[in-house]
Amino acid sequence: MTFYLYLAAGLLSGILGGLGMGGGTVLIPILTLLLGVDQHVAQATNLIAFLPMALFSIRVHKDSGLLKTDGLWQIIIPAVITSVLGAIVSHYLTSGLLRKLFGAFLVFLAVRGLITIKFHKSRNRTVNKPSGFK
Repeated sequence: MTFYLYLAAGLLSGILGGLGMGGGTVLIPILTLLLGVDQHVAQATNLIAFLPMALFSIRVHKDSGLLKTDGLWQIIIPAVITSVLGAIVSHYLTSGLLRKLFGAFLVFLAVRGLITIKFHKSRNRTVNKPSGFK
């Protein structure tokens, strides 16, 4: 039964990762909360699982003509450096603190998403109003 839970977690995070929504936001909580995996192991698993998802997604976007390469190295180099630094720092953090930091990150993403949705709704209301209405 546990195998099927891991399989479902992988499928769900893979689908979300392929859509560009961040599969780790689902995979890490499933692994830690539902399957009892240590936070360090869950985050390492997510990073390893991310590599094939990212490569596949890049290929799909490239084939669709959606991949723009202008400024690519200005994104890649800082991302690699901060990823390595983040991995080194997380090694020295306790699982409890790492779990809290990840939770805070998820709350930040949720608040940011709500603000973005509210901004777009209010912006669309003012743009799409029929003439003669205030």
